[in-house]
Amino acid sequence: MKIGFDAKRAVFNMTGLGNYSRTLIRTLAIQYPQDVFKLYSPGMSENPRLDFLKNNPNATISAPKGIYAGALSGIWRSFGVCSDIKQDKIDVFHGLSNELPFGIGRIRISKIVTVHDLIFKRYPQYYPGLDRRIYDIKTRYACRAADTIVAVSEQTKSDIVEFYKTDPKKIIVIYQSCDQSFSQAVGENEKSAVRSRYNFPSQFVLYVGSIEERKNLLGLVKAIAALRKTHDLFLVALGRGTAYQKEVERFVESSSMSDRVQIRSDVAFSDFPAIYQMAQALVYPSHFEGFGIPILEALWSKTPVITSEGGCFKEAGGPASIYVDSKNSEEIAEALRKVLGDSNLRAKMISGGFTHAQKFREETVARQMMDLYKSLQGR
Repeated sequence: MKIGFDAKRAVFNMTGLGNYSRTLIRTLAIQYPQDVFKLYSPGMSENPRLDFLKNNPNATISAPKGIYAGALSGIWRSFGVCSDIKQDKIDVFHGLSNELPFGIGRIRISKIVTVHDLIFKRYPQYYPGLDRRIYDIKTRYACRAADTIVAVSEQTKSDIVEFYKTDPKKIIVIYQSCDQSFSQAVGENEKSAVRSRYNFPSQFVLYVGSIEERKNLLGLVKAIAALRKTHDLFLVALGRGTAYQKEVERFVESSSMSDRVQIRSDVAFSDFPAIYQMAQALVYPSHFEGFGIPILEALWSKTPVITSEGGCFKEAGGPASIYVDSKNSEEIAEALRKVLGDSNLRAKMISGGFTHAQKFREETVARQMMDLYKSLQGR
């Protein structure tokens, strides 16, 4: 079977959507060497996280040529790639991030799109008007053109039905996995080297995610501030910032917390497993997500998780995580007080979280996806 992917995120995106794309493609290529996987990307980039392609010749990248090379590569991705897909005799095309190329409905192949979230519909205040419009046009078209929609959570499936009036029978939930490195124990020497490299404290609470209002880092910082009199707490926040980061930094400075909070965007992905495994807990206080992959990374790393009530969070975090009202910093603080002060509770959270993480094994996700491809082939 020949399977094509919209691989822009796999090539260029270093965070959530890119990690989802790379993990899925890599696992499929390894598990199914008899099949061909074509990655359609509007360009090329030096990305060490694509090194698996060197050892898996059944997975290759295809970039635009001729008039579409260079400045018109975006048009190729949205329209022109259909000619390449047809010429390459692709059996199944999978849009990995809410999109399918316009015009793909005219090609007689099976079409799948993964929809990660519809946050731009549920919380439009977090997005500029033009961005919302573009996301809506692309996602609406993809949901209409696809033979099957893959939702990464039951929450996302529910949102697709609600906002696009899609037949729920057209949607299948296949959860995400995360990079296998998070399940591998990191030695003390390597942890010490990572701690020294970034000047991290010996103990810290961890936040992972972009620094934007929806993900609510400020709520966590306020919780840390509230505990300052009784707990010797440090916070390490890993993620790229938006204008919202300035608001967080102003609070940190005005609260005399500059020596207690580190916000870093320069951490190598290869160091993340060690950082998770050193952390006292991951706190993921986002107001809304489609899935929340840092939760899964923490569970694989045997790190206790505190995250938000409602939405997709219990799907990702399972029964052993602690759930709080993300809008209530005092509740976040109380959860931290419980987790850090009760070693028996921590042990139960670690054990139960790791057990729950087994639902999201790479090979399980890849097998579910391949079963879907085979069910659609030749329709």
